[in-house]
Amino acid sequence: MNKNKYNHPVLKAGYLSCVTAFLLNMMLAYIVYFLCRIVFILANYHIYKEGWSELSIAELLRGGALFDTSAILYTNAPYALMMLVPLLIKERRLWQSIARNLYITVNSIAVVMNLADAVYFTYTGKRTTASVFSEFSNEGNLLQIIGTELLHHWYLVIIGVLFIVALVRFSVSVEEMRFYSHGKTSKKTYYLMQAVLLLIYVPLCVAGMRGGFTTAVRPITISNANQYVNHPNEAAIVLNTPFSIIRTLGKKTFHDPGYYPQSVLDKMYSPVHNAAADTTTQAEVRRKKNVVVLIVESFGREYIGGYNRDLDGGKYKGYAPFVDKLLEQSLSFENTFANGRKSIDGMPSVLSSIPHFVEPFFLTSASLNDVSGLAGELARCGYETAFFHGAQNGSMGFEAFSRTTGYKKYYGRTEFCEDKRFRGDADFDGTWAIWDEPFMQFYALKMSEMKEPFVTSIFTASSHSPYHVPEDYAAKFPEEGNNPIHKCIRYTDMAIQRFFETAQKQPWYKNTIFVMTSDHTNIADHKEFMTDLGVYCSPIIFFDPSGEMPRGIKQGIAQQIDIMPTVLQYLGYNQPYVAFGIDLLSTPADKTWAVNYSGGIYQYVKGNYVIQFDGSVTKAVYDYKKDRLMQHNLIGDAAAKKVAAKMEAELKAVVQSYMQRMENNKLVRK
Repeated sequence: MNKNKYNHPVLKAGYLSCVTAFLLNMMLAYIVYFLCRIVFILANYHIYKEGWSELSIAELLRGGALFDTSAILYTNAPYALMMLVPLLIKERRLWQSIARNLYITVNSIAVVMNLADAVYFTYTGKRTTASVFSEFSNEGNLLQIIGTELLHHWYLVIIGVLFIVALVRFSVSVEEMRFYSHGKTSKKTYYLMQAVLLLIYVPLCVAGMRGGFTTAVRPITISNANQYVNHPNEAAIVLNTPFSIIRTLGKKTFHDPGYYPQSVLDKMYSPVHNAAADTTTQAEVRRKKNVVVLIVESFGREYIGGYNRDLDGGKYKGYAPFVDKLLEQSLSFENTFANGRKSIDGMPSVLSSIPHFVEPFFLTSASLNDVSGLAGELARCGYETAFFHGAQNGSMGFEAFSRTTGYKKYYGRTEFCEDKRFRGDADFDGTWAIWDEPFMQFYALKMSEMKEPFVTSIFTASSHSPYHVPEDYAAKFPEEGNNPIHKCIRYTDMAIQRFFETAQKQPWYKNTIFVMTSDHTNIADHKEFMTDLGVYCSPIIFFDPSGEMPRGIKQGIAQQIDIMPTVLQYLGYNQPYVAFGIDLLSTPADKTWAVNYSGGIYQYVKGNYVIQFDGSVTKAVYDYKKDRLMQHNLIGDAAAKKVAAKMEAELKAVVQSYMQRMENNKLVRK
């Protein structure tokens, strides 16, 4: 026997130390992911508490383990390779030091991602996906924003530090394992054993990443999380943020589902409006009215008393007294919805009638398509166009999209600061943008410098985290209840009032249609505004000072993507155009509808019902008017099932048409 066959210290003792250390450290990663999930649930329990008793803890654990396994295996793949490669070099101290530091770094990043989403989920209603890298790519003050959030959520920072310290303290080194190991082996046996262990690990790893062993199992995606919960917003409980980002990196956003032959699809639904018009004639409108669109940050329908006369036993007043008065003189509808949960969802929906499906539109490759919109169509009729946003120019990609959709001029923080009538950066809120009051005054006066007819839009900013108001108004708008946004809503409502006071003095005022909506909703106090549907309840208000447009809160459903076709129809626009919404003025109430998408689930609202559809089957049906908290899934009820089948067919047609037009660059009528 060769006396040198055991002369390597690893061969004399601890030849399985690498494998043992690797397995123990992977177990530690599972524990950390599990603890991050607990923190996520506690931070968002106000959202989940109503339906918590209906959830199966066993299913949550099973789903969580499935998605954690995939994320842990993906993110720790380099570490696994370093620990399992069948070479003796991996036993060296330098190699092991690099491997352990890699493990700690990767899993610390995962901790930061998961805990950050405990906060961000409040605003988006879903786990963060890969689009986040594009979403904030234009933010010059991103570090300041992050710093502000860290200060406001200091307790999560402490928890994160503790979790990372735990990774450092309790992750196992190979040297520690050798202390507890003993045995002898030859180099030949060592290499053979290590190779076999690697060969066993690889298929297990692939199966874990995919979510199953059989070839019939498709790689799991974020939408698979819905099978472990009862409502789409609960899917975030079983998901984790690293998985959501990894699964959406480089993925094709739009895919034609092929539900119907083209001839059938065209009869069921078409986003082409006024298709019978003579395209050879010059574009014109019957009413040459100006159009002013106010997209008010986070101004959810819950905050407006006029929409909620039955809340709190009829005592609810809301936090927007001026908008209440405006609503009395305007046209709106019983049920009004946003089409997305983020600011970048609101702009395409409101200004171009493009809903958010799968990912925010202008973070996808389809944003390079030919795109029109309210401004683009009216510009053909000689309208002057301008978009206003008080943030740093280029912020959130708003300037780029406003130009894409047809706005020729852009006024941001730079232009505001150049206007000597105002105080410049003295009115900057310190985080996001110019305060709403001065910037909306700037907006009103700049429109008086434009040639009529014009179409403009403003995107406000003050009713936003970190929920501050200018110092001069801190006493006037104090904290109200437990909701920090209420004082911001009161401030922005005042800013809107002052805007209209100034606008009334301008020569263009009475010849203008004003449209007001929010980009999305925000923190809610009432349970009905926390449901899968309630989180989309945004106001949609049409105000015509001339009194020519109908007034009152009418029966029916309205959504953001209806704004463009409704305004164009009211103006008497004579050219065909593409808009996924409908004209609310000529559509009967029972034909109105709304759609939104979150976490792999489409929600389609029509009549008294809302269905939830995962792209293949309808998962839930609710009578949302009787069941405002969406607690009773009627999927087994015969009558509801019949209604749901018809709604599913209609929704499929909308989705298929949307996907086809995104894929084939057909967002404008040619």
